[in-house]
Amino acid sequence: MPESAIATLAPVAGLDVSLSDGVLSVTLDRADSLNSVTTEVLAGIADAVESAATDPRVKVVRLGGAGRGFCSGAGMSADDVSGSGGPGTEIIRQANRAIRAITASPRPVVAVVHGPAAGVGVSLALACDLVLASDTAFFMLAFTKVGLMPDGGASALVAAAIGRVAAMRMALLAERLPAAEALAAGLVTAVYPAEDFDAEVGKVISKLLAGPAVAYAKTKESINAATLTELDSALEREFRGQSLLLRSPDFIEGAKAFQQRRTPDFTDPPPT
Repeated sequence: MPESAIATLAPVAGLDVSLSDGVLSVTLDRADSLNSVTTEVLAGIADAVESAATDPRVKVVRLGGAGRGFCSGAGMSADDVSGSGGPGTEIIRQANRAIRAITASPRPVVAVVHGPAAGVGVSLALACDLVLASDTAFFMLAFTKVGLMPDGGASALVAAAIGRVAAMRMALLAERLPAAEALAAGLVTAVYPAEDFDAEVGKVISKLLAGPAVAYAKTKESINAATLTELDSALEREFRGQSLLLRSPDFIEGAKAFQQRRTPDFTDPPPT
């Protein structure tokens, strides 16, 4: 048989990719930072999911995190705090690529969220077709806490799931949304007790493995086409807006305050 496309993927620090019994497990593996993502990790996710789309061995993609969390968002470097340059826009490009790969994949993609999902971690989870959460999980669009706006398609993905009013609350107030409330709002597919989580996730994945692959692909394509009509436009708007905000005094202040564990003093005047 031809070599698996997955087997040709280059290893990426902070990301574990493995294929077993039809399930491609893509696991964020930076547990010391609650699986904050880097440009390389996001590119690795995109590579893995894109490869899965053409690899006949892959029936389901499982996206999860190691340790105590799913994904705490994009990590902040010393440059972000010092104001000596801050993060570049390449991390946003790779986040957008990962989101597009997940939503476009003909394979069902399952997000396994057993702890915090924050920032672009929310985007990664919601881009998936099924979002399975432990009752210890929570979701948080934390961007405004550091003077930024949601990215990774969150402005479209969250609104498509829970509507404009609830999406505005999550995005503007940056509040934690516990798993039970996320389920009630329609943000996630199911919530399971932590002690039963792995077993319940296994049941869902087993059902997908036994299901009709072509019908799944066509169903996913149709529902996404009907509900995510604004995703591409949102990714482009977010890229433009975030590119400006990453150079703003409010972001530098927000990053410093985050590192120093204090309330930021934002000073940028509102747009006219």
